[in-house]
Amino acid sequence: MSDLKIMNVDAELQSFAQLRYGLFVHYGLFSMLGRGEWVMNKESLSHSRMEELSHSFAAENFDANALVDLAVSGGMKYIVLTTMHHEGFRLYPSDLSEFNVQRTPCGRDLVDELVQAARLKGLKIGLYHSLNNWYDKPDAVDALEDAAKHEEFIQNTFCRIKELVTRYNPIDILWYDGWWPFNAEGWQAEAMNSMVRKIQPHILFNGRNGLPGDFGTPEGHVSMPQPWRPWESCMTLNDNWGYHKGDHNWKSPVEVIKLLAKVSQGQGNLLLNIGLRGDGSVPERSLEIIKEVGEWLKINGECIYDTEHFTVDLQERGEHRGDHLHHGPMTVKGDVLYLIATSWPGCQFSITGLTSGVRAITILGCSELIDFEQNGEVVRITGLAEDVDPHFPRVFKFHCDSPASIYKTGGMRIPEVSHPRYDPCPSDIQN
Repeated sequence: MSDLKIMNVDAELQSFAQLRYGLFVHYGLFSMLGRGEWVMNKESLSHSRMEELSHSFAAENFDANALVDLAVSGGMKYIVLTTMHHEGFRLYPSDLSEFNVQRTPCGRDLVDELVQAARLKGLKIGLYHSLNNWYDKPDAVDALEDAAKHEEFIQNTFCRIKELVTRYNPIDILWYDGWWPFNAEGWQAEAMNSMVRKIQPHILFNGRNGLPGDFGTPEGHVSMPQPWRPWESCMTLNDNWGYHKGDHNWKSPVEVIKLLAKVSQGQGNLLLNIGLRGDGSVPERSLEIIKEVGEWLKINGECIYDTEHFTVDLQERGEHRGDHLHHGPMTVKGDVLYLIATSWPGCQFSITGLTSGVRAITILGCSELIDFEQNGEVVRITGLAEDVDPHFPRVFKFHCDSPASIYKTGGMRIPEVSHPRYDPCPSDIQN
């Protein structure tokens, strides 16, 4: 069992904190240009240019069922879609603006299609929505410069959000973004959240309207909040959120597995992004990577899902149970320690600092027991293959006789006096 219950987390948040892995889908008019999701801003594209682009937006290969199937086969538990990015184009019919999917050759409600497909397959559903956008008037710059326009701007934002959460009810997550240029007071964030909660009392918010929200959203890095609270690291699969036809810097499946291990150590979630092409299709390499990680999770998922805290502080031990190991990341669940061998150690190796006895060692997906001997804090494993497929990391499962924990320091033995763990001063290293 997870140790979340000791953290005063309510049922909705506890469910969210145990999802572990989700699919982020970036799609909009920007996808048609294939130069990233900020193209309107970075290239100063006019309203008329974006409207012209919408006249050929057909989304003929946008397949909500296929996206949900991809998430499920990839081992993901939830999906988040950009309903409206900063460019202001709605992927749903709207009574508040003609700049929406209903006024294009597509003529479909892409948001509804994804919501329905997700519900059918049991995925949690989140809707991303940018508070600011570069199309509607008055825009955020107008609102900064003129108090009356600021009030009109905020009211328009409230109406747009109200329309969204009324049209799609229930959803699980409202994923705010595009909060430039205001803080919580400027966005009237308390009133905003209160309005949404009156419509959907169960809904969860991220923290991008200036309030902390129900969960943290570190972007582009995996960093557990201190003190802990439910959190989700959102990461791109290459270097762009929106589709960029020149971006081929894909993360490998092993890199994604390492990200999953790191969020698992801190009881967080990984929201992994794909950018759809202009026609709504998924780039082939995105498909391949997600499916490969999904195949790995079918065998090794127990070291990722429903895990417990296994973090390390470089200065003090505190309540941290974890450590780092040069063969790969480790996770824990009760009396079990998992070593995800992203760097295969060879035919024999040792781990040290284990504070519990080891009853048995296996490799996930295999029934054979691994040969080992334990001498105090040292566990020596033998009889392994010299090499394995480096693209499919094996996971060692240490069956211990008490809750698994590792303690090592920067010395060759544990000092018998008070001591720093690895770093005597605050460190530049990010765990």
